[in-house]
Amino acid sequence: MSVLFAFLHHLAAFVLVAALAIELVLIRQEMTLANARKLQAVDAVLGASAGLLLLVGLARVFFFEKGADYYFSSHAFLSKFGLFILLGLLSIVPTREFLSWRKATTEGRVPVVTDEKLRTMRRIIHIELGGIVLILLFAAMMAKGGWV
Repeated sequence: MSVLFAFLHHLAAFVLVAALAIELVLIRQEMTLANARKLQAVDAVLGASAGLLLLVGLARVFFFEKGADYYFSSHAFLSKFGLFILLGLLSIVPTREFLSWRKATTEGRVPVVTDEKLRTMRRIIHIELGGIVLILLFAAMMAKGGWV
């Protein structure tokens, strides 16, 4: 069972990174109805993968691996987990924007988005991708028992 949860954890993480990369590519392109709909769909995949990653990760902490006492006494784990939560909260900004397009895209219209909003969303996605690099560093440190 531990192997299954490790697999699911890694799968969700890779899907999350792929979804962020796709969002970044799409948000840099001209805003069309097709791109707006793709952004909405990819953001839903991103949210689902983040939720799965969180749930499976917590299951691993509490029921598999080294146990909650080990993880919650590790600075590397706490930093990894805290950064994941912070990035998740930050991702609410683009998600809310994509959700606000629902009426327009349902009616077959291109959503009206200011250049400033697009720049902000691009900046947030860049921050999220950079944060993932730090999460990977913390995970490697945690796996090797470092930064306890």
